[in-house]
Amino acid sequence: MSLTTEPAPTAPCAVRPLVIACGALAGDLRAVLRASGLDAAIDVTYLPANLHNRPERIVGEIRPLLDAALAAGRPVFIGYADCGTGGLLDALLAEHPGVQRMPGSHCYEFFAGSDQFAALHEEALGTLYLTDFLAKHFDALIWGGLGLDRHPELRDMYFGNYTRVVLLAQTDDPAVTAGAAEAARRLGLDFERRFVGRAGLDVVAVTFGKVDA
Repeated sequence: MSLTTEPAPTAPCAVRPLVIACGALAGDLRAVLRASGLDAAIDVTYLPANLHNRPERIVGEIRPLLDAALAAGRPVFIGYADCGTGGLLDALLAEHPGVQRMPGSHCYEFFAGSDQFAALHEEALGTLYLTDFLAKHFDALIWGGLGLDRHPELRDMYFGNYTRVVLLAQTDDPAVTAGAAEAARRLGLDFERRFVGRAGLDVVAVTFGKVDA
């Protein structure tokens, strides 16, 4: 995904808030900001969604964007949870008190909510979670991203200890549900769907809810 174009460096735009977010959240975050009436007041830069497969690179991608925004006096929110950085994202943000990120360990947790996600985890440890975005882009980000398109024999090595796929659905889109069910079939796993909506992203709107457009 391409990065969002920054506004021209005029005085009214110099302190516009910036969200630095995972590209996998783009559609849902846009919908939340639009519903909150903040889509015209906040700039969002989306980093490539395929960093899901390379979490060790996330902090390195965020750091220069964060540093530049803070140097310009812009309020910043990080549209990532820990997302596999092993605490490195929190270590970066500890250098910048006041900069918040999405709560929890990953997008599955903040979409489902910590309590529901913990309950799902207790139900079955061997669960592969999908969001709407990951269901839509399963071939590129998971099947192809893990090399199963070239070496399908690796499926059991990656997923042999899994028992099910759970779609944490943001929308009621039959095509997304069908795609997630097909992904489960290809992986040889059971399939379940849990509707969780987009409320997990409301923290972004709440953080900047008093910003004037």
